[in-house]
Amino acid sequence: MSPQYPDHIWHNGELKRWEDATVHVMAHSLHYGSSVFEGIRSYDTPAGPAIFRLTDHLKRLYQSAKIYDMAIPFDLATLAAACREVLAVNGLGKAYLRPLAYRGLGGFGLAADTPIDVAIAAWPMGAYLGPDVLEKGIDACVSSWQRFAPNTIPAGAKAGGNYLSGQLIAREARRLGFGEGIALASTGLLSEGAGENIFLAFDGALHTTPVSAALLNGITRHTLITLARGHGIEVVERDLPREYLYLCDELFMCGTAAEITPIRSVDGKPVGSGQPGPLTRRMQALFFGLFDGRTEDEHGWLEAV
Repeated sequence: MSPQYPDHIWHNGELKRWEDATVHVMAHSLHYGSSVFEGIRSYDTPAGPAIFRLTDHLKRLYQSAKIYDMAIPFDLATLAAACREVLAVNGLGKAYLRPLAYRGLGGFGLAADTPIDVAIAAWPMGAYLGPDVLEKGIDACVSSWQRFAPNTIPAGAKAGGNYLSGQLIAREARRLGFGEGIALASTGLLSEGAGENIFLAFDGALHTTPVSAALLNGITRHTLITLARGHGIEVVERDLPREYLYLCDELFMCGTAAEITPIRSVDGKPVGSGQPGPLTRRMQALFFGLFDGRTEDEHGWLEAV
């Protein structure tokens, strides 16, 4: 089935028809991966459509751009208003938003001066890793591809070029029949999934890999750490060896797209009982409760459309 695209997209300060938001084939970002972006979800809530942590996501967009010496020609308030406008003009409530800043057509060298173009799109999105995965979980594998070493590519930036690594990991996993891949850092210790952070459960506590493990410090990751600690659940950030994937009681991935996806097996070995466990279900309830009113939004994370 062919993808069904929304009618409008925001591009360089104006709304355009989706098919009119084009980029030249010699744009710098197409050749060198010189883009930064965010993935943001909006949800239908009892108070109406709301964007989850919109401001925090856009702040990270500017931080990523700073690392790559890209001066975004719009301020945060303008991009926030554009996100709301894109949802409204396309009649979307529950949706996925993609703000993108990229080096456009200019010079042709690696350090060439180029304009910084900006686009914001939105479209309906269900569970990222497939239907029913939030309930049933997925089977994962440890990838043969490692994450980049420190001081090579900055893992803390959400940059387009970084996701070449994620593509290798994800496509290898799919080719081998798994739902997603998990990467090791250059140290041989655990890093994260192809595009998701990971949490392991031991004896009722959550353990997650640190930002020094070549991973993106995910906003969903931060959300879950905050929710867990606020509800009396211990969270430990520490280096973790690969074999702990096989020994933990529970395991799940998280991210804006993946939300909270349980992992029921790794490399063919069942995780715990082989079913999503009680702590995973508890974190799902706390997270999704933000959008249906079961969990109080104490931090002002829901920003009305």
